[in-house]
Amino acid sequence: MLNIKDYISINKEILGGQVVFKGTRVPVESLFWHLEKGISVDDFLEDFDSVSKDQVIAVLEIAGKVVSSKDIEK
Repeated sequence: MLNIKDYISINKEILGGQVVFKGTRVPVESLFWHLEKGISVDDFLEDFDSVSKDQVIAVLEIAGKVVSSKDIEK
């Protein structure tokens, strides 16, 4: 089971508390922005070499579970 805290962090001292990939200053939001613009995961990883492919895959899997959950309203 994936634990979101293994892949992201939130700290007021890093980018004002934005959700970032753990161990980086790269906002998770930037991954979704890239994908929305049709930019591939590989190109995202080239743009942000401090983020690992494992981190990206885990965040996407977790996001998928959140939005497909029957208990999303909770």
